Amino acid sequence: MSRSIDLNCDLGESYGPWRMGHDEEVMEFITSANVACGFHAGDPLTMRATVELARRAGVAVGAHPGLPDRLGFGRRAMAVSAAETYAMTLYQIGALAAVARSVGVELAHVKPHGALYAMAAADPMLAEAVAAATGAAGAELVLVGPPFSALERAAEAAGVPFAAEVFADRTYLADGSLTPRQRPDAFVHDPEEAAARLVEIVTAGTVRAVSGEVVRLRADTVCLHGDNPAAVAFARAVRAALLQAGLEVRPLARR
Repeated sequence: MSRSIDLNCDLGESYGPWRMGHDEEVMEFITSANVACGFHAGDPLTMRATVELARRAGVAVGAHPGLPDRLGFGRRAMAVSAAETYAMTLYQIGALAAVARSVGVELAHVKPHGALYAMAAADPMLAEAVAAATGAAGAELVLVGPPFSALERAAEAAGVPFAAEVFADRTYLADGSLTPRQRPDAFVHDPEEAAARLVEIVTAGTVRAVSGEVVRLRADTVCLHGDNPAAVAFARAVRAALLQAGLEVRPLARR
């Protein structure tokens, strides 16, 4: 049996009349959609429209909760307690779950956004809060996060299914963390280069860091950023390369 991999994308990040991303174009290449829940981006109409778009495409839907920071697009760290993190995560999952059920869709996974993702990956208390909120929202929900992180350890301790994620358009540091966005070498700009790197990560479990070291990684799912100007080209190249490498591309719940 061939190994399988999930392709996910952060979607539904438009707000009111402001459009972000290439949701419709990317949807045909992915297997899981992480839908913004109204804190860092998105709004009720956008949430519903994105879920309906995913349903029509046969794409699994997950919640993409973030910090309450629209101005910073949820990418700025905030001083939040574990109790606040639990409550805001549960609130956002619940909101999207209700919207999804209204169109006949059940949520499959939860992936924190931006700064919340990074903070929970490093801080055990915040990781426990996110894992607890995910488990409280639904026993079958898969929590998505970085491999070998505090978030993975918290999910395991809480009995919450976990999926290790890697990124198609990002580079890595020697400790296995993502290169900070502010650095000029944080992103992979060529779709074909990104596709080749991902095949190595998924099949060999390694990637070369920006400083040259070979870093151990693990991938159950690959993130394709929908707000990347070249999102469609990345999605097409990555999916084609993974299929050519003998990998089956399908949602987390069906792996």
